[in-house]
Amino acid sequence: MIEREEIIGDCRLIQGDCRTVLATIAPVGAVITDPPFEKEAHTPIRRTQRSIRENRPAELGFPPITAELRTRLPEWAATNCTGWLLAFCQVEAVSAWRDAMQAAGLKYKRGMAWVKPDSSPQFNGQMPAQGYECIATGWCGQGRSSWNGGGRRGVFTHITNQPDRDGRHPTEKPLPLMQELVSLFSTPSDVVLDPFMGSGSTGVASVRTGRQFIGIEINAQYFEVACERIRKAYAQPDMFVDRPPEPRQETLL
Repeated sequence: MIEREEIIGDCRLIQGDCRTVLATIAPVGAVITDPPFEKEAHTPIRRTQRSIRENRPAELGFPPITAELRTRLPEWAATNCTGWLLAFCQVEAVSAWRDAMQAAGLKYKRGMAWVKPDSSPQFNGQMPAQGYECIATGWCGQGRSSWNGGGRRGVFTHITNQPDRDGRHPTEKPLPLMQELVSLFSTPSDVVLDPFMGSGSTGVASVRTGRQFIGIEINAQYFEVACERIRKAYAQPDMFVDRPPEPRQETLL
């Protein structure tokens, strides 16, 4: 069920549950998303950049991912995506995403890594700190897979606490990282889909790289943040990127 929809430039933003909204989405060129974490990440000792500053446990504000969600997204992408599916996850969950992608008929390719040079230390000192996240990658299209990275490594190093970090979502991805992924795994003619849009980093990256974008977010508060950030991205264009038409905003009920 679509609760609210905003059209901002070449971005279509939908507030609703992706499990039902996906059935209304036309085929896209790429799916790049940060789904909810595994249940192991939802612990009282988990820390985020904001919780560290405020000296408290993190409050993620969303439940862990379920097997249903992890199954449904690759199944949708198998018939509705012509390019790549990228899903952020913990290293322990890469194999689960691989199995879900392969069961849906995708060609699983590799688990990539986002290295975080400014990640938090392990405060209790009992084990090494987690200084990276993984990205499970699968090819949804026909024939041989292709991307814009040639033979480069699937390792991306970006600090979490970027100068332009918005900070209103606990697991916000840095814009330089998302711009790099969008540029490497889609083309300017593609529509990029993020069914777990959060505060809209994938959408901002799509605007900055000249892609069309569809974002789905169930949380009304984060949906508002995403709309605000994407409007701002259009208001501050990159002079080196061909822009879509002037942004137009309409509210669809």
